[in-house]
Order: sequence, then structure tokens, then C-alpha cells
Amino acid sequence: MLKLYEGARSRASIVQWYLEELEIPYEFVLLDMSVQEHLQPEFRAINPFGKVPAIVDGNFSLWESGAILLYLAEKYGKAFDSPETQGTIMQWILFANATLGPGVFVEISREKETPRLMQPLNEMFERQPFVLGDRFSVADVAVGSMLCYIALLLKLDLSAYPQVVGYMKRISERPAFAKTIGSRQ
Repeated sequence: MLKLYEGARSRASIVQWYLEELEIPYEFVLLDMSVQEHLQPEFRAINPFGKVPAIVDGNFSLWESGAILLYLAEKYGKAFDSPETQGTIMQWILFANATLGPGVFVEISREKETPRLMQPLNEMFERQPFVLGDRFSVADVAVGSMLCYIALLLKLDLSAYPQVVGYMKRISERPAFAKTIGSRQ
């Protein structure tokens, strides 16, 4: 059975959300960071940097939330019907982790980056309900989780971006979201 390793305040809930969407059975392993379980040799054999999330799927281990999402999408979600679809999904997962998250969560860049990131997203969600169009995908897990964390953790007023707010409402109503990220709010 696939194992998902998590610690307090990590991106493991993003991976957990996608596992729930895919209805993949998994074992949830909560590491106690306060006693440095993540730095013990057993876990560092899975991730030498001692960071979570990480998964073990059979004899294969993987860390970094974006990489895990891509792996799960390929192996269990059969999300990549073409190299173009794969590239587009990769683009959005990398955008969520490398552009959207740091752009808004890093305080020094927040005021400048928030409108630069939210306005194009708002325009996109005026035309389509999900990141890739009419269907929910792993790209929504990556982008949607980041947007929901922005609202939850930073308490930013996103009312100037009503389509983004509507998108966040749509994804937060999904049962798998409610069971994972939603249960932590």
C-alpha cells in the first residue's frame, strides 16, 4: 500500500487531496517534527533532506509535492493522453509551486505579485471552470490548493477577483477537498 508521509504544516495535504480524488488506498504516516522524526535515518532513506511530503509506493520513494502529483497523475490518474497535455499539466504544477506560492506567500513580493498573478487567473476562470477547461485535473489540485492556502493562511481579500473566488468555492466543495484540506480550516 502506498504510504504518504506528513508533518505539521506541510504540503502533504495537497498530495492527500489528490490521493482521495483518485480513490487510491494509502497509509498516512504523520511524523512528529518536534522530536525530529523527519531527520531519523529511516525517513532520510526516503528523503535525504528530511522534508515532507514524501511517498513510498512499493519499492519506489519520491518527495516534493509537485513531483508526487505528477507521478500519481501518470501512474494512477492516466492524465497524460499526449505530450502536450503532459506539458500543460507540468506547467501548471510548476506555476503553483514556483510562481504562485512564492509570489504571494513571500511578504516582500506580495503587494506587487498578487494582482499580477490573480488578474490573469481571474480572466481565465471567466472563460472556463477549471485550470484545463471543463474538467477537473491534477492541475486544479496544485493551483487550487495554493489559492485556498493563500486565503486560509494569509487572510487576503481576494474579492477584486470574483472568478478566482468562485473557482476556490467550486473546488472546496469537492468531497475529497473537504476530507483533506477543508478539514484543516
